[in-house]
Amino acid sequence: MVATTVPVVGGGIARSPILIGAVGGLAWAASLRGFMVEIAGFATSVSWLETFVGILLPGLVAGGLLGWAEVRRRSNRSSTALILAPLAFPLATLSLPGQLWALLTTGIGGGALAVPLVGMAGGYALAGRRRWARIVCGVLAVAFFAAGAIASVLIGIPFTARVVWVGILIVSLLAVLAWACSIPLARSPIAVAVTEPATHAGASRVAGSLD
Repeated sequence: MVATTVPVVGGGIARSPILIGAVGGLAWAASLRGFMVEIAGFATSVSWLETFVGILLPGLVAGGLLGWAEVRRRSNRSSTALILAPLAFPLATLSLPGQLWALLTTGIGGGALAVPLVGMAGGYALAGRRRWARIVCGVLAVAFFAAGAIASVLIGIPFTARVVWVGILIVSLLAVLAWACSIPLARSPIAVAVTEPATHAGASRVAGSLD
């Protein structure tokens, strides 16, 4: 419903950031599910509840929300709170029967919380306002990226092309998530257009005074 009200010139709803974000989020979540299958192997299974409600649906929702953040960014409206969009994953997963208890007693399902948090940290590192916080978030995100790649390799010993592919898959998924999470924090093109002339004018006045 929201997507139908998005004003997009020359492309209509087909180019709506909300629609594009929702489809992209769905594709991202499906790719993440593929990674989980590779890690768990034959121990995993695909079900209507855990796969579609616990993974694919929150991917669709989170992608749509981040697309909405892009709509608001383009119109110079605040969308900072939408960086929390990936938390749709733990909310959906931990609401499934038995999942919260499994997390508290065995730690199973912790990835549903860890992955969104790392994506949000990466997003802040890319577009946050405070430099020290960006550095901290960047270090944490890169460390988790590396840990994910290393874990994928160790789980898949012996070292094969398949193992390298799985490592590349999780790192690229985390990188895409971090970039998407930077959208709510990115500066509006309207704000940039307003501030840049003022900056150039100030620089010209300083140069003129030096002359």
